[in-house]
Amino acid sequence: MILKRTFACLCLLLAGLAVTAQERPKLVVGVVVDQMRWDYLYRYYDLYGEGGFKRLMNEGFNCENTMINYIPSITAVGHTSVYTGSVPSIHGIVGNHFFVDGKYGYCAADSTVKTVGSNSTVGQMSPRKLLSTTIGDELKIATGFKSKVVGVALKDRAAIMPAGHSADAAYWIDGKAGRFVTSTYYMQELPAWAERFNSTIGNVTNEDIWNTSLGNRLTAGMAQAAVEGERLGMGEGTDMLTVSFSCTDVLGHRYGTHSDKVRDIYLDVDRRLAGFMSFLDEKVGKGQYLLFLTADHGAANGIKMLQSRKIPADGFMIKSEMKAINDHLAVRFATQERLVSMIMDYKVCIDREAAARAGASYADVKAEIMRFYAGRKNIAYVIDLENVAAATVPAVIREKTINGYNRLRGGDVQLIMQPAHYDVWADEIGDGTTHGTWNPYDAHIPFLLTGWHVPHGSTTAQTYITDIAATVCALIHVQMPNGCIGTPVTRITDR
Repeated sequence: MILKRTFACLCLLLAGLAVTAQERPKLVVGVVVDQMRWDYLYRYYDLYGEGGFKRLMNEGFNCENTMINYIPSITAVGHTSVYTGSVPSIHGIVGNHFFVDGKYGYCAADSTVKTVGSNSTVGQMSPRKLLSTTIGDELKIATGFKSKVVGVALKDRAAIMPAGHSADAAYWIDGKAGRFVTSTYYMQELPAWAERFNSTIGNVTNEDIWNTSLGNRLTAGMAQAAVEGERLGMGEGTDMLTVSFSCTDVLGHRYGTHSDKVRDIYLDVDRRLAGFMSFLDEKVGKGQYLLFLTADHGAANGIKMLQSRKIPADGFMIKSEMKAINDHLAVRFATQERLVSMIMDYKVCIDREAAARAGASYADVKAEIMRFYAGRKNIAYVIDLENVAAATVPAVIREKTINGYNRLRGGDVQLIMQPAHYDVWADEIGDGTTHGTWNPYDAHIPFLLTGWHVPHGSTTAQTYITDIAATVCALIHVQMPNGCIGTPVTRITDR
């Protein structure tokens, strides 16, 4: 009898430990606000309502000193790094466009799949170029693939990369058709709930979707439709939803960091965020979901604005730079070949086949490129990407360069611009801005959490974009992604 009682007690204890070990929220929600500088939390604070950014700051946990620890700081790389906890050298998404097997192409392009939801080619996308797992992939594995994972964004790459390989779906906009679409990577036809939501969009233009608050409304609306349609967070297990607001990036590029239009789009994001969290409170339960918010990158202050205030700034004019370097190399190596195929995210890419046709060695061409740019006042450092460790640059720049370089996906010489100098693709400098460098204006991003087991507080301790996935995985008790190099924020996870 005593033995039976002891065995029964042991079974109950083990069962209790199992429940504790698997304790998770009903839903994990990741929100990325494209091109959101960290200081936008404070620049517009007095204009925000109580239920959006202020709720995150006043009820949740705020990591004030979160930095991107690689270059380039751009959309596809940022969204991927948030959800993999990794860097381009490991997860493989080294830019919006890059080389794979010697062919230059788009990060999510996949000609083996077809569009689902419209007759265009905008759905020929998948995460197949992503080399590591995401939070969603690991959640799926941890739950025996019972969890549902869905990604929503206007941009395909902002929906696909966060959701990961094993996602149930990722949805993005076909602007010309005015519909959310997906690809046959995920399904053969849109679910009924997605078709119903598309039917409510009405007659809209591509311009309005991307350049007005309509894009935010559609993003938040599609996210809520996905929660209801897929019953995310309403079953026995833990589900995940990734959401990205993309209009902020488009308007930032067009109008710059201090325009009224950028201010207004952030106030609209604030309202959408407040409405979305109230919706989750009702549908999933307040405190029953874990929500985190961050950005894929920041943005530089406008060149013209800085120059008008006597602050050093200038453009790196890509078209003229491409002509200048190729003209220089043509004279140096007595050839008509274009030895530089492109300047990609401040990486100079050598066309090795063209060099061979010109009878020039790869090493000689690279050395000449480095000599050419070493004499330029608008360039702080020139780095041989095959020998970054030997570069005489500050440690933080060396680390970001190493983390951003994938030897199989392109780039031979890394250019590090002077502060407030950045690439301009137009023929002249405009009022807008861009991003992509190591500097704080591009690399300092928000990271806030609220909900499930998140204490109220803040920290100014150094945190990296790669720590986001590690922190979320620690909170929900799943293994971190298989390329993750991040560390959980202990002020949040130790409880």
